[in-house]
Amino acid sequence: MSRVIAHLSRRYRFSASHRLHVDALSEEQNRAIFGKCNNPFGHGHDYVVEVTLSGPVDPATGMVANLADLDRFTRQEVLERFDHTNLNTLEAFRDRVTTTENLCLEIWSIFSLFAESVDHPQLKLERIHVEETGNNSFDYFGEGVSVPGRQR
Repeated sequence: MSRVIAHLSRRYRFSASHRLHVDALSEEQNRAIFGKCNNPFGHGHDYVVEVTLSGPVDPATGMVANLADLDRFTRQEVLERFDHTNLNTLEAFRDRVTTTENLCLEIWSIFSLFAESVDHPQLKLERIHVEETGNNSFDYFGEGVSVPGRQR
């Protein structure tokens, strides 16, 4: 009996500020690398995050994952953590520049907890997509990520 695998994508929004800055570099080097994004007062974005999960379609519910569960997890683990915050003040970015690339990696690690949970043993996290502006968006597919106990 073959199992039908489907992909589920869900979008979420939050607003946050940040300053692109590397302490080990001089002010001049930071300005040269990051330009106006190195503003000492920071700047903000209305981020859009899209998570894509795949898994078998449950024959009883017809779903890959319960959207209420996914929304609750996202609200508690992503939105409450990032919405209306200065990303530079968060522990997750203590040793990382608050680029949207690094934000993608951090959000991947958070959603991997949902996909790895006992309630969702057959889910696979496929992609994190983060839109920073209308011109800038970033995707992460988990390249180089090794999740113990999971086959990639």
